[in-house]
Amino acid sequence: MGKVNLSDLNKQLADMDVKSLEGVTIEGDIELEIDAGAGGVGPLFTYYFGQEVAKVAVQLVNMAKAFGYPVDSLLQPVAAAQAVSPPPAELATPEVPALRIPNDLVKSKFQVGVDKTWTTPIQEVQLGATKSEGGSRGHVIKIGGEKAMPFFPDAAMPNRPVVTVDVFDMPIGMAKAVKMHYDDVMNDPAEWAKKAVNDFGADMITTHLISTDPLIKDTPAKEAVKVVEDVLQAVDVPIVIGGSGNPEKDVEVLSLASEVAQGERALIASASLNLDWETIGKACADNGNVCLAWTQLELNAQKELDRKLMKVAGVPRSDIVMDPTTAALAYGMDFAFTNMERIRLSGLKGDQELNFPMSSGTTNAWGVREAWMVNSPMAAESSWGDRMLRGPIWEIITGFSLAMAGVDLFMMMHPWAVAYVQEITQSLMGSIKTETPDTSNWITMEV
Repeated sequence: MGKVNLSDLNKQLADMDVKSLEGVTIEGDIELEIDAGAGGVGPLFTYYFGQEVAKVAVQLVNMAKAFGYPVDSLLQPVAAAQAVSPPPAELATPEVPALRIPNDLVKSKFQVGVDKTWTTPIQEVQLGATKSEGGSRGHVIKIGGEKAMPFFPDAAMPNRPVVTVDVFDMPIGMAKAVKMHYDDVMNDPAEWAKKAVNDFGADMITTHLISTDPLIKDTPAKEAVKVVEDVLQAVDVPIVIGGSGNPEKDVEVLSLASEVAQGERALIASASLNLDWETIGKACADNGNVCLAWTQLELNAQKELDRKLMKVAGVPRSDIVMDPTTAALAYGMDFAFTNMERIRLSGLKGDQELNFPMSSGTTNAWGVREAWMVNSPMAAESSWGDRMLRGPIWEIITGFSLAMAGVDLFMMMHPWAVAYVQEITQSLMGSIKTETPDTSNWITMEV
């Protein structure tokens, strides 16, 4: 038989109107459940143990009465046992105050402490040089110099992230959403550069000499660099000079371009481990330009290239900007962000081969088919939405995501994307004020 409480057994007998029992033997063990508390056995435990025994005695007397045994003479002591007097004052349990529900939340101040492992600032690099400095730019731009991760309140960013807009030395195939903004100037790189600066607010201009590629036009280097001269005349912002990506031809093109831009502190894009980095690095150092060190999503390769540029090619620390490669889709995007974040953290923690400002080829976002195709090639998939909006949004998200990882310079194309990345990063720095929407009706509000 299972366990039966004495009170339950007593009640069952009373409900059945049992007056007396004859020849019945009840056998069993009595179990007492007593919580001795965290203090173990002591005076308080002994007191409450006696109280529990008294309760058991009451139940046994009630059962005896149900069985017909005369127990009236015992009722008075039982009543006394039931009306147990409170424990002595020295043993009494402290009174628990009633629960009070506050009307207001506890006020607290949010504070961010300085990360003591960030001991080394990122190298500050100047792009562009004014006439007094040996160049011809109307102003200079400085990037880097951070002492913390981007937009951290414990260490203000000394220089804002900047955007350089891509210009090509020949018309190229573009997504419709981009081409519509430059269609009237694509045959004239100088006019293209002016429109990007005057109409679309570009901080800098990147001139890509893609016609030099042997598989495109194979334009001679001496002819191609005339475009650099034209762009320098057309705008007075700092410039970036890029080649075609051909590892053999780029060495000649970029070396000559560095000579043409002597003293301008132009960013030469780029030196990499799979071409003659030493020649390009020395061309930058000899002509007072800045070298873009490009690697492919590999931290140790970035360390190696930076080290070689400094120790072998003689590029000063103040003349190096890193480009760890921008991927703009799925795991690639995740990998790019993580790689850049690790590089920035390593630089802040004292790695002298990684504490340089970073550049992002944010226009790689347009290489993702989801950014420019009209619809998915898979008939079963739902609509991707308006590509005229989808593409710029893709470029914005790519740029902003990598800004959070530590990117200082964004190479971009779409005017809307340029404007939004500039506004987002500057508002996070507190240099511009943006309107804060009323979110009191956030459940039903439309945005």
